[in-house]
Amino acid sequence: MRTAMRASQWMRALTLIAATVTPLSAHGQSTIGFDGRWTVNLSTDPTKPYEKQMEIKLGSDGSVSGSFYDSRILAGRWKNDRGRTCVSFRTTDGAGPYYTSACLRDGGVEGQTWAEHRSFLFNWNAKRAE
Repeated sequence: MRTAMRASQWMRALTLIAATVTPLSAHGQSTIGFDGRWTVNLSTDPTKPYEKQMEIKLGSDGSVSGSFYDSRILAGRWKNDRGRTCVSFRTTDGAGPYYTSACLRDGGVEGQTWAEHRSFLFNWNAKRAE
């Protein structure tokens, strides 16, 4: 015998589905999690914090915009693949380009920035800005 669901049961079921479905962009990739402001820890010494802000906006066309280390993101791409969402983008300090790549991991961001003109590769972490 079939039993009809009451309206309150339907609402609970729909709420549960909405909470567990990952929204997709126009080209079928998840944009949840990366958009927004992040505090990047650039310190090489854990006792001496050195933090800068990063703002990321993922476009439905796979583009990345925003800012990193007080510089506007000039060009960038993002992709959700192999169970993770990652970005790559380029900024500049006026003397040369900085190439950055980063991935979401456990609610934070792990990244690295390469500046050929300064001969360094820097690994960093970020947490959601408050």
